[in-house]
Amino acid sequence: AKNMLRNIQPLNEKETRAGFGEGIYEVAKKNPNVVALTADLAGSMKLNQFIKEFPNRFFQCGIAEANMMGIAAGLTIGGKIPFTGTFANFSTGRVYDQIRQSIAYSDKNVKICASHAGITLGEDGATHQILEDIGMMRMLPGMTVINPCDYNQTKAATIAIANHQGPVYLRFGRPTVLNLGTESTRSLVKASHANDLSCIIDDKLGDIDETNSAICRAYFSMGFDGIIVNPIAGWKGGLEPVFKIAQKEGKGVIVLVYMSNPGASDDFGQLVLRTPRGRPRPQYEIFAERAEQWGADGAVVGATRPEIVRKVRAKLSDGIRIYSPGVGTQGGKVVQASRAGSDFFIIGRSITRASDPEKVAQSFARESMTLS
Repeated sequence: AKNMLRNIQPLNEKETRAGFGEGIYEVAKKNPNVVALTADLAGSMKLNQFIKEFPNRFFQCGIAEANMMGIAAGLTIGGKIPFTGTFANFSTGRVYDQIRQSIAYSDKNVKICASHAGITLGEDGATHQILEDIGMMRMLPGMTVINPCDYNQTKAATIAIANHQGPVYLRFGRPTVLNLGTESTRSLVKASHANDLSCIIDDKLGDIDETNSAICRAYFSMGFDGIIVNPIAGWKGGLEPVFKIAQKEGKGVIVLVYMSNPGASDDFGQLVLRTPRGRPRPQYEIFAERAEQWGADGAVVGATRPEIVRKVRAKLSDGIRIYSPGVGTQGGKVVQASRAGSDFFIIGRSITRASDPEKVAQSFARESMTLS
């Protein structure tokens, strides 16, 4: 089993934003109407190759994002396909009026490309971060919103939107992301199965029913044997189809009951009063009851809280196994969690960050097997 990963190679390990830079360069070679605009962030948007090859199709607007949006809208009138590029906060929150009036309402063919989305720009502070941009842009008429997850998706999306008529908001991040890709993921799952190992996708899925259905079908089609879901989404209109799809395809569903990080107590440990005459109860107890009621195959409870593991174990049937993350890096101990009722352990950083990952993984394996 130790050799199973040797032939599984990631497609690349590149910054997500690099996919935009390479994508716009590729599409510009084929379409002379593609132009690029930026607000003093050409380097951050990875536009160097585009600028070198197409200097007359690049517009440096300076620190004037509102003007950039107005210029982009005007360029479409002449048949150009403008791609604007700056950080997500400056692409939306700072210029929302210009986007709303000059681009969305006018149905201009502008591609608003935003890097450093979310809180990935942590060291630059809150003024450079934005989380509400997706909601803001989705409310605009005719605006297509795309949020790719890695370099390859970002590159493919950049190329695709050039052929889409109408305004687009393409949102991506700055961090370097390991990208296995669909085929390599299937190969990894297949290699795991060849060594009698199950593959569970730790997605913490918790969206609306249609989105949940599409996501779990995609994972199951790649061969995953189970999926972790977040019960906060509820049953009706939420996680119901996930359980039905899993049951039909012979897959497993594991419910998140209590995470392992220190701040998890803010939500999972909060007291909830569900009826005026009822008594306040910890949120994790309610989640454990949902796992039982919904017929889950497992429950996630952090190894860092063996006392919670013990309480959850008492609420679950014997057939519902407890999976415990947080071993090692976060302070969780295999022995204590196992004695409290954990059946399996989710161990990530303690292995991946070790100088000898294989040796550390074997050590944890021996420790858990000694208890059985």
